[in-house]
Amino acid sequence: MARAIVYTEIGSPDVLHLTEIPDPVAADGEVVVAIEAVGVNPIDAKIRGGKRPSPPITEPRPVGFDGAGVITELGAGVEGFAVGDRVAIRDAHGTYASAIAISPKHLALLPDSVTAAEGAGIGIPAGTAYQALRSLEVSEGDVLLVHAGSGSVGQAAVQFAVDWGVTVIATASPSRHAQLRDLGAIPVAYGDGLQERVEQAAPDGVTAALDCAGTDEAIEVSLALVPDRERIATIVRGPDAASFGIRAFSGGSPVPLTDQEQAWRAEALPETIALIASGDFVIELGPQLPLADAARAHELVEAHAASGKIVLVP
Repeated sequence: MARAIVYTEIGSPDVLHLTEIPDPVAADGEVVVAIEAVGVNPIDAKIRGGKRPSPPITEPRPVGFDGAGVITELGAGVEGFAVGDRVAIRDAHGTYASAIAISPKHLALLPDSVTAAEGAGIGIPAGTAYQALRSLEVSEGDVLLVHAGSGSVGQAAVQFAVDWGVTVIATASPSRHAQLRDLGAIPVAYGDGLQERVEQAAPDGVTAALDCAGTDEAIEVSLALVPDRERIATIVRGPDAASFGIRAFSGGSPVPLTDQEQAWRAEALPETIALIASGDFVIELGPQLPLADAARAHELVEAHAASGKIVLVP
């Protein structure tokens, strides 16, 4: 029997429990992946806790979208993958498990130089950052302001932008400034006087902004500094982004992603894997917990009590 984390009601992290499930079998066009690492994302906790709407629960609901592991079975018609391949998983349903049957469209090959934990940490953070920057048309010569630059999405945005020749100013607490400098950003502390500090760091102005913090301060400073509101986006303030005249990518936005934006999120997985393998991208890893401790992982996410990507290990 395989094992998976499920829940049967919306609620606190305590609703999560480990259960045995039938071993997954690859249907036509699917593969079975033995999960070695699971990426824990804030959206997992928001859906479980009811902060993001979801359909009524009519049967035990699995958890998780990101992971990494090894292919153990191929269904009929699968091409481009083989049993024994190491893969990263994105945009799946139910990766908090010891094994999963899944379409290959959710997978990318992992070279030996990229760990399972790193592979599990790519999907949502890197996909969101990559798509957001592409949607904002960020390119060489831009000056980009990233709010909450030390978070998983923020760090990914910093690294993509720096790789593209962009000047990046990133907000974070002072204890995280050295890390942001190492990633190529100019760090500034959030809080009173943020606009003035950003203006000092970018005397020629800011051309685009990505809000990964969701605070009023982040929105207000972005509006004050970026002339074109079409080049301001949030991944947190989806419900009220339109009232500010800015763009929202997920974050509870009523406007769905376009087909192109979905394609960019998928494109980010192999792109990021290649950058990690070449030493040009870093996934900051945080606590690694057993799969059975999924509730504790959600507590840490909700309390913002861990630096780096929290990973579950089946």
